[in-house]
Amino acid sequence: MKIGNKSNSELAPARRASFMALLLAALIAPTAHAQVVPAGDQGGVIISAGAMGSGAMLQYGDRKMLGITGFVVVDTRRRLGLEAEGRWLEFNQTENVHAETFSAGARYHYDVNNFQPYAKGLIGFANFNFPYNLATGKYLAITAGGGVEYKLSEKLHIRIADFEYQTWPQFTYGNFNTISVSTGIRVRIR
Repeated sequence: MKIGNKSNSELAPARRASFMALLLAALIAPTAHAQVVPAGDQGGVIISAGAMGSGAMLQYGDRKMLGITGFVVVDTRRRLGLEAEGRWLEFNQTENVHAETFSAGARYHYDVNNFQPYAKGLIGFANFNFPYNLATGKYLAITAGGGVEYKLSEKLHIRIADFEYQTWPQFTYGNFNTISVSTGIRVRIR
């Protein structure tokens, strides 16, 4: 059989060469794709959780209280992230006054060798127990804060110091403020 001016025997080597070229291209394509070098700024998220011991001064009677704070951080490799925290100021109570806050918001961090300074802005709510359990209240809590961590390893950070200034603009007796200092650890989950 002739196709145009060429016979089957003349087309066979051309067909085999085309088939081999297509097969080779199909086999090489996945390998070539896998050998692409990732960009230096490749994104992704890092999820970690931690705990801190906290000392705070509550404006209500200038009380100095102690407590614990638990937090979760979702950071990107591009310096922006989220932080959510719960703080329980339950120790060193007088007249059974204590407070808890639960908030979340934005976080900005950067690395300087093994140190990681950060700033955060959180919003949430606070529970306050008035003296002698006479009343409780739930209030809006707005937090500005920051601190510095030290990276011991890829998974473990020491939160050297975390500072927070909280304001509760709708407190029963007018604007209410707290200032706190905390220290603790953060462990990378993912």
